[in-house]
Amino acid sequence: MLVLIDESGDPGFKIAKGSSPMFVVAMAIFNDFSEAEKASEAINKARTKFRVKPEFKFNKCHPDIKDGFFDAVCPFNFTVRALVVDKSKVYSDNLRTCTNNFYNYFVQMLMRHDNAVLQDACIKIDGSGDRKFKRELGAYLRRELGSGRVKDIKFADSHKNNLIQLADMVAGAIARAHNPVARKNANRWLEMLTRSGKIDDVWMFK
Repeated sequence: MLVLIDESGDPGFKIAKGSSPMFVVAMAIFNDFSEAEKASEAINKARTKFRVKPEFKFNKCHPDIKDGFFDAVCPFNFTVRALVVDKSKVYSDNLRTCTNNFYNYFVQMLMRHDNAVLQDACIKIDGSGDRKFKRELGAYLRRELGSGRVKDIKFADSHKNNLIQLADMVAGAIARAHNPVARKNANRWLEMLTRSGKIDDVWMFK
């Protein structure tokens, strides 16, 4: 099992100064490594077709490019689970004042409440953050999740990893659909994923 994790939004709480009101963390789950390889190759071809450089990023892609991306990946066998956090519902001072704690907490919450999906999973997480942060996050996840669910945890640079780009696009699609500020076509890409049977669960933090 291969699991790709990325987020949309930021862990900050200065909403009036530009922090996102919502935070979404999502995982794209492949039960078959060969299927993941096929999806990765399809993303390569889509990047060439649509002349995307250096990578697919949801918030930087034209709507037509988003359409093309999801048309390219939806035929492949993967599922999506995501956690949507409305920051106005977060009251913990620890989470509101420490961005690392905020990120770590919600990543582990997504993985822990997985409906028993994760089994001996190889986890790849978008590789932002310094070495100390990555080491602490890896240790935290292993401690919180216990044995049998995670085989290993690695960090990958999105511009070098097509499937991290998939996680970014999925997280972005879900975040757009849950943005409290109405935008044109807000549900468009989440609906594409839903129609193709990719959405296993999207749940709201309460």
